[in-house]
Amino acid sequence: MLYEELNKRKKELGLTTEQLSQLSGVPAGTVNKILSGETRSPRYDTLRALEKILYGGPESEQDAVREPSAVCSRKKQGEYTVEDYRRLPEDVRAELIDGELIVLEAPDFTHQELIAELLFEIKLFIRKNGGPCRILPSPLDVRLDRDDRTMVQPDIALICQSEKITKKGIYGAPDLCIEIVSDSTRKRDYGIKMQKYMAAGVQEYWIVDPKRKSIVCYCFEGEDAPYISMYTFSDKVPVRVYGEELKIDFAEIAGRIWKE
Repeated sequence: MLYEELNKRKKELGLTTEQLSQLSGVPAGTVNKILSGETRSPRYDTLRALEKILYGGPESEQDAVREPSAVCSRKKQGEYTVEDYRRLPEDVRAELIDGELIVLEAPDFTHQELIAELLFEIKLFIRKNGGPCRILPSPLDVRLDRDDRTMVQPDIALICQSEKITKKGIYGAPDLCIEIVSDSTRKRDYGIKMQKYMAAGVQEYWIVDPKRKSIVCYCFEGEDAPYISMYTFSDKVPVRVYGEELKIDFAEIAGRIWKE
């Protein structure tokens, strides 16, 4: 049954009905009726909005994985390795996820401004308080699973274990990963990357969505993991890696970025 499948997927992602409603834009009452089976034939656009959050939805032209350089063209998606990834031309930004090479589009101005703002806030906290953690932006190779099939580039990575830092990048899971959502990365950021970061041992994962003016924070540590918190660009968002001693004021950031 449709509602059973949707409920199962919702549980796998650790989403509440309210969170699913906020992410999809579907009213909570409508979500409840669909998930309870009361509404047997939901409207097409409503169902697609829910499926886009729960499953990622069909790839649009912008979301589609573009074919990598001809350097690696003899292989099929799913067969690529870190060696193939390292053979790409220097001017090609890409990620390798479970053997699939994904060529990354150039980020827009707002995307880069948000990275700069978040880096500044976290770096300033580290300088004032000390400690082993180091904060770095992309491009930064993160060999997330310590295998030969995955190499990701989080927009921001906080690493608190120095043994994971190598000359070529990060070997293992960062403590905190932050992704700034764009139209071309939305499916991956909300879908496969969340799952990969959780499985690899990342403690905390933020999805900063400038289009929706939202921040979704996943905490993968503790008895209630995965624990999901949702914020807006009017909130102060705690960094749980630091025991909530550090809070990022997104209202101030938004005021600097979107000046009237």
